[in-house]
Amino acid sequence: MSRWPPWFLVLAVWAVIYLPALGSLEIKGEEGRRILPAMAMLQSGNYLVPQVGSDVYFTKPPLVNWLVAASIKLSGVRSEWTVRLPSALAILLVALVFISVGRQGLGTAGAVIGALTWLTTIGIIEKGRLIEIEAIYVSLCAVAIICWLSWWRAKRSPWLTWTVPWIWLGLGWLAKGPVHLIFFYAVVLAVLWQARQLKTLFHPAHFVGIIIMLAIFAAWAIPFLQTSGQGRGLTKWSAQFTGRSNPQLFNLRTSFSTLIRAIGQFLPWLIFVPLLRFKRFENEDDRRLAKALAWSVAVPLVAVSILPVSAPRYSLPVAAPLCWLMALTFSADAFAGLKWERWRQSTGRSVGWPIVAIVALGALTTFLVQAYRPNQHDKVKSVARQVNAEVPAGETLYAVDPGYQPFLFYVQAPVKYVGGLNEVPGSAHCFFVRGKREEEVTRNEQWARRIKAVSRISDYRNEAITLFRVD
Repeated sequence: MSRWPPWFLVLAVWAVIYLPALGSLEIKGEEGRRILPAMAMLQSGNYLVPQVGSDVYFTKPPLVNWLVAASIKLSGVRSEWTVRLPSALAILLVALVFISVGRQGLGTAGAVIGALTWLTTIGIIEKGRLIEIEAIYVSLCAVAIICWLSWWRAKRSPWLTWTVPWIWLGLGWLAKGPVHLIFFYAVVLAVLWQARQLKTLFHPAHFVGIIIMLAIFAAWAIPFLQTSGQGRGLTKWSAQFTGRSNPQLFNLRTSFSTLIRAIGQFLPWLIFVPLLRFKRFENEDDRRLAKALAWSVAVPLVAVSILPVSAPRYSLPVAAPLCWLMALTFSADAFAGLKWERWRQSTGRSVGWPIVAIVALGALTTFLVQAYRPNQHDKVKSVARQVNAEVPAGETLYAVDPGYQPFLFYVQAPVKYVGGLNEVPGSAHCFFVRGKREEEVTRNEQWARRIKAVSRISDYRNEAITLFRVD
């Protein structure tokens, strides 16, 4: 492995894992909420206010929507492959930062191990092949952590160490708000506590970094709130945090299940953690850093998983310090109970390389088998096929207060969102409403004599729509 340039090795592993069959599966889960606002932005030219259907999407900031829109615009193609590519590129960015910036704190071998562990972590693979918020915001948080750890260990200027990572944190705010700060500061506080340097938190550069971070978010948030309604937006954002921490919603069984599933995201590398022995680190600084990283992995992982309302993906930013910990430990051979030391002494080579190669190969083989498995759940495309059969590709389809309808990604005809039936122009030929509003349409004096219900369709969520053709 040492004969290959680090960037080539990392790029090859990334390409083999993240690019094949990237567009073979239809969109699923929350992917539509990242894609549909991007499509609306491209159609309207309004990149400030994300929308799902005819409604303003207050729940999440628009960075992921911007990236999807840019991918579609630059490629000229709207497909599963192009909309998911930003997630895969974000994962690659972290790996490249590991082998470039991370080399200052880990050395060349350790940086490559860190990059490979990142690329082969189960949770990262899963999110990196979907256009989900986690792939983007976890990657931005990881870049901030790697930069801060590398420059702090290399004793670089505080004005570099305490400002540049906060640029990435500011972009993270634009992806999912400030949640990632929990994981970033868990690393910072644990490392400074072990090094007995907590006072450096009060360096002026740190406050400048915080201002830069807030300014990046405010550059979008302020005009967005002014345009869409300040009170409504702040209420929605507040509910995002207070709702998840409501103690009345706490359930011990649910929290335990969430924690177990969260732990599973960090396989296969988490299985090595119980074998880690801090006393085997010859360098005292490495020993303290390893302890700090262990704390910064364990505490946020447990704390976030047991929130009253949580999900395994919420703890995925823990992957960055875990990968750094694995890189540090493999480089120092600081494991116990494994008969690798004799092999290392006889060959003169670090045990980290064969372990990384074996585990990466196993993770890659397992994943490729799953990636090429035929898609047996054609849930969204089946709805779009029925709509495409009724609406010619060149005819505008009006979506009347549609809510969240992921099948619209596959509709060939141009889609126009309207808030109510009164906004459908008299020249319209086709429109659809949600099934619960069909009776309202048939009773409408303006439309009742001119329309005919040509299709009634239900999707996998039991969400029904009625498609009308206008005479």
